[in-house]
Amino acid sequence: MELVAAELARLAGWAYFDARQYSTARTHFAQALRLAHGQRDHLFIANVLSCMSLQATYDGDPADAVRLACKAQDSARVSGEQPLVMAMLSMREAFAHASLRDRSAGHQAIGRSRDAFEAAAQGAPAPSWVRYFDETKLIVDTGIALAGLGEPKRAEPLIAEGLRRETTAQRRGRAFHAFWLATAQLHQGELDAACDSASLALDLSASIDSPTCHVGEFHRSLTPYAREAAVVAFEQRMRDVLA
Repeated sequence: MELVAAELARLAGWAYFDARQYSTARTHFAQALRLAHGQRDHLFIANVLSCMSLQATYDGDPADAVRLACKAQDSARVSGEQPLVMAMLSMREAFAHASLRDRSAGHQAIGRSRDAFEAAAQGAPAPSWVRYFDETKLIVDTGIALAGLGEPKRAEPLIAEGLRRETTAQRRGRAFHAFWLATAQLHQGELDAACDSASLALDLSASIDSPTCHVGEFHRSLTPYAREAAVVAFEQRMRDVLA
């Protein structure tokens, strides 16, 4: 029963994280972690720590995000060979290093994620909660990490390929990835393409009522181009969707 309660607390934390209510999310994640420690379920502990690491990345505490991702990896290792879990956790670490703009550590973490994923492809068993981390997820997350590391030229084709592979049912993920694609395109001076990608993300996020797609951050990045036709059209689309 305690593991059920731990999973419910983790899911509640994720829901508040999705709503960007980080303090409340942190409370639920901490509760899930306490319950998981009580059951000594090291893989579940790793799962919760990975959630906490991602939250710390988006909450502006990348150093803590690195610490939590590494702690999650240590917990997973207690359970023996778990290559798919380690692939996901290494990517969470890469996101944190990207926020710190630590290119060396970021690339090392990306490499470990890729290597672990290749090992997992040999048929090693994996817990159900990490099976979402498939080849498409590896590709798009690698692109996001590279974008965070300031390498938009390398990031753009990977994120675009992830979007191409994702199904229409994966609206939340597609919305999030479309905004990352828009950001990578903007950083390369591809203003029209960036606004097109951001408009796609707006449409997708509106259909799922999700606030996680960084509309405000992207909009602020358009300030130097405020008079460009593509930006004027995007702003009108944003007003229509968010009205």
